[in-house]
Amino acid sequence: MSILVIGATGTIGSLITQGLADSGAEVKALVRQLGKRAFPAGVTEVVGDLTDVPSMRAALSSVRTLFLLNAVTPDEVTQAIITLNLAREAGIERIVYLSVIHADKFTNVPHFTGKHTVERMIESLDMSATILRPAYFMQNELMVLQTIQNYSVYPMPIGSTGVAMIDARDIADVAVAELLRRDRASSALDRVTLELVGPQALTGNLVAKTWSSALGREIAYGGDDVAAFEKNLTSYGPTWLAYDMSLMMADIQKFGMLADEGTVARLESIIGHPLRTYENFVREVTATA
Repeated sequence: MSILVIGATGTIGSLITQGLADSGAEVKALVRQLGKRAFPAGVTEVVGDLTDVPSMRAALSSVRTLFLLNAVTPDEVTQAIITLNLAREAGIERIVYLSVIHADKFTNVPHFTGKHTVERMIESLDMSATILRPAYFMQNELMVLQTIQNYSVYPMPIGSTGVAMIDARDIADVAVAELLRRDRASSALDRVTLELVGPQALTGNLVAKTWSSALGREIAYGGDDVAAFEKNLTSYGPTWLAYDMSLMMADIQKFGMLADEGTVARLESIIGHPLRTYENFVREVTATA
């Protein structure tokens, strides 16, 4: 029996696949086509499409533990619910699902509410699962690195309420720990929800100062204009996604992305090391850019 990683080709999924392989676990990675990506030694590629039921039935066979990460797409909810129903059908009782922090609070943001819908399914069916709710990924900053370097502006309108950004490597470490905990248990474990945050509440101005320090020159915060942010995003991708992201930024400005007291200590006890800081992430990025 193996651990199946859905989302294995993305940033988080590839880190999880590597971590599981390093632990000696039997790992399968869901792919659309064989041989398109190099996986760690011992990882078996399984072909499947989340909207193709026969292929998913085959992929979920001989699986004991499931990691589910859905890309932000218009049919994200359909993909997740089909997959979880097929997992139940296959008798899989050990699940880790990647949701998002404040999925129940950012109710006007499509991909947040979509993930909350999936959470409600897991809860209503009393599925044995760990629901991971990460805050904003530090690695998202790589998408705006060129803007920061070329125009001396930090363009993400995260506001001043506070965002406890988390390093993708720490998200993967928690996911691996939970997958192994469930996979190695003698029976299905109780459901648990973990909010995943970094060790510091960041604001737009504080982030700009961090980049200024790392680059040795002034980096300005671009401000809180989410309409301008949306307009800029439409130059790079679909309008539905740009609108979704602008709604998320507006809610980040209003609510922030912060966890309850004690969350950082709990996460560090799970992964066995301190959470990575934003300052160290930025210094790593600028040292190799």
